Amino acid sequence: MGQIVNTQGLKGEMRIYPLTDYPERFEEVGWVFLGDDFDKKIKIQKVRYKKNIVILKLEGIDSIEQVELLRNRYLYIPRESRELPEDTYYIDDLIGLKVYLVDGDYVGVMEDVFSTAGANDVYVIRSQEGREIMIPAVGEFVKEIDIHGGRITIDPIEGMI
Repeated sequence: MGQIVNTQGLKGEMRIYPLTDYPERFEEVGWVFLGDDFDKKIKIQKVRYKKNIVILKLEGIDSIEQVELLRNRYLYIPRESRELPEDTYYIDDLIGLKVYLVDGDYVGVMEDVFSTAGANDVYVIRSQEGREIMIPAVGEFVKEIDIHGGRITIDPIEGMI
């Protein structure tokens, strides 16, 4: 959901760089996991917004020193905690999907997704021959993602594959 970037004030509030295009989600879920410790939920006590930064007050984090120890850690929510619209998916859901051209020809399997700062994601496809094919994740090249059907349809330009 976000990355802790700095302290905010004296009482353990923290500035979060949101890794979601819907930062209001922090208010809706009411709790997060800190880092990869998925055994302990931490309650969100207060949420404020300042331009493109979210300022959070988490239960049990009461000082600047505690926040400084958490700097650069990530906040997570489990996917089952949210009801998502039917056409919504997570990047991890794409891994392993079969990739086809718009004419129906089989290309290979989705192997990875690279997220780039300020640019489009890039899909990495492993072809039948074992080659890596990289496709920008934009509508011009990716025509359909069918999570339930287990397939992605692409329309690359000549030379891309």
